[in-house]
Amino acid sequence: MRIEPLTCAIGAQLHDVSLGDAVRDDALFNEIYAALLKHKVLFLRDQTLDKLSRLDHMAFAQRLGELETHPMVPSHPEAPGLVQIYKNPDSPIDRYENSWHTDGTWRPAPALGCVLRCIECPPVGGDTIWANMALAYEKLPQHIKDQIQGLRANHSFHSSFAAAMPEEKRRTMRTQYPDSEHPVIRTHPETQEKVLFVNSFATHFVNYHNKQNVRYGQDYNQVGGDLLQYLISQAYVPEYQVRWRWQPYSVAIWDNRATQHYAVMDYPPCHRKMERAGIVGSVPY
Repeated sequence: MRIEPLTCAIGAQLHDVSLGDAVRDDALFNEIYAALLKHKVLFLRDQTLDKLSRLDHMAFAQRLGELETHPMVPSHPEAPGLVQIYKNPDSPIDRYENSWHTDGTWRPAPALGCVLRCIECPPVGGDTIWANMALAYEKLPQHIKDQIQGLRANHSFHSSFAAAMPEEKRRTMRTQYPDSEHPVIRTHPETQEKVLFVNSFATHFVNYHNKQNVRYGQDYNQVGGDLLQYLISQAYVPEYQVRWRWQPYSVAIWDNRATQHYAVMDYPPCHRKMERAGIVGSVPY
């Protein structure tokens, strides 16, 4: 296996390897996982169904941990747990795409990572971008690091993709998946890196409104809100990013604990069919 870094900050492409082999080869799997911790997102081409069946796709992800279900997206009938992210140009709701985010931070234990394979994609467009949020934290000015030390943020999907749901369903989903709160700076449990851990699911700081930060109640919304938006915007910095152009049967594997990503919505009216195995993570600290 050859590992080719794609940027100075994040991302590497793996050559001359099949993930199907890594399902049964401990040494190969360990080499791939070490590369994932180092580069934070890995890319492979030509992972066709004969080389990597849907069951092998799931089995590789299960070597990372327990598979995670999605509350709104169905699984493939041949492989329960392999989520079908199928975009259909004939459906108005499928024109909605995401913003910069880390998967599942609205859960108490957000995803550890994901293994995503492209089945069908447009000839051009539909790229995905990842950002290194450990580097984003490292590069923050010291006075900002001091200011956000110990802060926690509320995370919710109800103001993002749940907003497109009918009101009754949205209320039901709120009961099933209440908001979660996480540290603004999390520690990666394996690399021990400090990671800036706010994204488009973060709605507000839960412990900013105190005598140290707020003179009067009006400060709560303005100063805390501006600071949160500044932190969220760090994912937009090109020097922290890698951009991947999809081809059929390309695969991306990413460490959700240290990255954010953005699926670029520039490809209508084409189809885009992706299959994702998400891995259950741990409670951030």
